[in-house]
Amino acid sequence: MDTFLPIAYVHDQFMPFTEAKISIATHALHYGTGAIGGLRGIPDPQNANQVLLFRLERHCHRLSQSARFLHYDLPSSTIKQVIVDFIQKNRPTRPFYIRPLVYTSGLGIAPRLHQVEKSLLVYGLAMDDYLSPTGVSCRISSWQRQADNSMPLRGKITAAYIASALAKTEAAESGFDEAIMLNTQGKVSEASGMNIFIVRNGQLITPGFDQDILEGITRDSVLTLAKAMGIPTIERPVDKSELYIADEVFLTGTAAKVAPVKRVENYTLPADRPITERLRTTLIAITEKREPQYQDWVDTIAFN
Repeated sequence: MDTFLPIAYVHDQFMPFTEAKISIATHALHYGTGAIGGLRGIPDPQNANQVLLFRLERHCHRLSQSARFLHYDLPSSTIKQVIVDFIQKNRPTRPFYIRPLVYTSGLGIAPRLHQVEKSLLVYGLAMDDYLSPTGVSCRISSWQRQADNSMPLRGKITAAYIASALAKTEAAESGFDEAIMLNTQGKVSEASGMNIFIVRNGQLITPGFDQDILEGITRDSVLTLAKAMGIPTIERPVDKSELYIADEVFLTGTAAKVAPVKRVENYTLPADRPITERLRTTLIAITEKREPQYQDWVDTIAFN
């Protein structure tokens, strides 16, 4: 059972999580007119009176951009201040995940974005590994990733996650851990809530933005790290068949971090994953503020 942090932010104020309620007539509940964010944080291993947040500025910027699709002008600085206050009030003592949600909070019944109130809420929960760090099994979903001309995929719009939910449940109910979704052109797009990378002949390959993927922040971090490590990287369309013969496959996301894939459909992938492991361990070191070169990726939030 999820362990939620005790304080939430809703209706422009902080209150106990158990008292944070919205109306059953809330517009976003009926029409998917919301946008989500997600941040990882850990207690500082060196100081019990503060926590470390990974790429806070970038997460706030992306959520601010997502809000624009909802016709909501919400500065990233406002989101950041709410999250900092949220951390200081909750004082988490375990690794945690923060979920900010921008949503149409009005009670109207018309599916629209104009003349309807918008709001921000934030809650959090303790979270360890979302996916097994030893490797997950994936199936190719029968559900396609939406196209950008049908939904604004540059934002984490809540309505888009119906396809992810269908794909994830389909995978789980057929004995797999995760789903890999193809786009409308039949190319590999992403997993149910994560970006995907493959390694072939020492080269790191991932679908580009033209493949209807989410602009993942962990994805961006991995590409930056790989280039700094001298690992050849390329963003290009990926065929389904490449997944079966890849030397390595892994998923990336805020919740998943870097999660190796051990099997795709009935194809078992090599157990030796040198590039995946190198990137995974380096990213962990960065989130714990043990990599001086990437200190600016980690915000230190001290408790009041």
